[in-house]
Amino acid sequence: MAPSAAPSSDSTQTTGARLVVDALLTHGVERVFCVPGESFLAVLDSLHDETARIQTIVCRHEAGAANMAEAVGKLTGRPGVAIVTRGPGATHASIGVHTAFQDSTPMILLIGQCAREHMDREAFQEIDYRRMFGQMAKWVAQIDDPRRVPEYLSHAFHVATSGRPGPVVLALPEDMLSEACPAVPGAPRYQRVAAAPAPAQTERLREMLAAARKPFVIAGGSGWTDSATRDFARFAEQWQLPVGCAFRFQDTLDNEHPNYAGDVGLGINPALAARIRDADLLLVIGPRLGESTTGGYTLLDIPKTKQTLVHIHQGAEELGRVYSADLPIVSGMPEIASALAALAPPASIAWAGSAAAAHDAYLEWRKPKPMLGDVQLGEIMRELSERLPADSIVTNGAGNYATWLHRHYSYRHFRSQVAPTSGAMGYGVPAAIAAKSLYPGRTVVAFAGDGCFMMSSHELATAMQYGLAVIFIVVNNAQYGTIRMHQERHYPDRVHGTGLTNPDFVAYARSFGAHGELVESTAQFMPAFERAAASGLPAVIEIRIPQDQSTPGATLDQVREQGRKLR
Repeated sequence: MAPSAAPSSDSTQTTGARLVVDALLTHGVERVFCVPGESFLAVLDSLHDETARIQTIVCRHEAGAANMAEAVGKLTGRPGVAIVTRGPGATHASIGVHTAFQDSTPMILLIGQCAREHMDREAFQEIDYRRMFGQMAKWVAQIDDPRRVPEYLSHAFHVATSGRPGPVVLALPEDMLSEACPAVPGAPRYQRVAAAPAPAQTERLREMLAAARKPFVIAGGSGWTDSATRDFARFAEQWQLPVGCAFRFQDTLDNEHPNYAGDVGLGINPALAARIRDADLLLVIGPRLGESTTGGYTLLDIPKTKQTLVHIHQGAEELGRVYSADLPIVSGMPEIASALAALAPPASIAWAGSAAAAHDAYLEWRKPKPMLGDVQLGEIMRELSERLPADSIVTNGAGNYATWLHRHYSYRHFRSQVAPTSGAMGYGVPAAIAAKSLYPGRTVVAFAGDGCFMMSSHELATAMQYGLAVIFIVVNNAQYGTIRMHQERHYPDRVHGTGLTNPDFVAYARSFGAHGELVESTAQFMPAFERAAASGLPAVIEIRIPQDQSTPGATLDQVREQGRKLR
């Protein structure tokens, strides 16, 4: 727990900005991400006095700052904090807020606002943030009275972490921040508030499981802890249950675990999809059952699944939103995992052996398939799985390049995968920088496509400034590959607007003072990776692949031919 905030030099007077920093200290914030702006200079001035307790990481773009804060929330379960200026700064940062909302990540965005006396005049860079972020955040507010700063910040941390976690946005008028006011007592450190399953619900769940013949578990979502994942693994082992992990939450269960059946998301193993469709009981623990996890809402029938459905989620508003569960349970993940671990299985399990069969099917699916050209991405992912420490953190943004990572890399450690379920490009680079700032002793690798990388590549400067030796792997096919794939499927032979001209990524990296490597064959990769790791610097490894290789299972020629048949 963070030590209590130091009092201001005058124990009877303080400022709104000092109260903001005191509140961040009270609630255990150890770092903030920002791009400086004149609207919150008073906060920067107060942070100047607390460099031993709060690290201020200055980014090159507000989207990077917001994504870094979101990644901290993902990795720790505690709200990551970003501070940006009004207008353009806030709009740039909105991508991180959207990702935090869709990914159910605790996060707080503080926005410097124009002076209170200038509001409602369309003053310089003025925006009504309640309207702007209204559907994008759990709570949006503006602090007009500096004496209420402790109250608002306490509420913000509670809202961000309770129920279904998510982002909170607070606007801070610049004159409020600099206004002198009487010192007011701070609120105590926030406490997470979560529901727990009722005994009758866990008993009903036990009865439903015992009566099943072909049960299947989908786990994931936010709110898990290391101990909760251990409890969950024990439950799966005791009941011999096959487990799939929701889209981009593959690290909820060790992928080498004998009960692991694969990821339930984009590009799902057809054998796994069939197993889910054929299940008679579907136990969903944590995920929202959104579009990506349900294959565009095609994997399960709406609103009533043919499978008996037990849906457990942190937020009551999510239960029954799309799928009507036979047994809906509102619970935090540690609370439900602890209850499940205590459930005694029956003496005879009707589905004995199904978990092993599902894991064997996953292992077969994970085997790399040959792809066009001299670089075999599947082989590279498998080699990284074997050589990287189990606690390595791997991040990515959005793009077809990530399908090789999700399919062939083995996530063995809780919170070793950091990726946006929102499908946001440009996420992997800042997320990796945030991860390295949190865990400097762990290996951190960021994957990006060439399009994805260029949306946040300027944050290489941030990595260099703070000595954060992330290894950035850029899969370069000189196009927006995912969009090109969809274009060929829906409009075959009419390629337009998806090609890219890129810099020399090795020279680009070296221009920042970072390490740079080019890989044009599989054999070149591991030596390049080892040199990058040994450099002790942020490093960029460019991997060039043919444009025609679209996914692990299809070339663009094959996708184009499918499109022609559909026309």
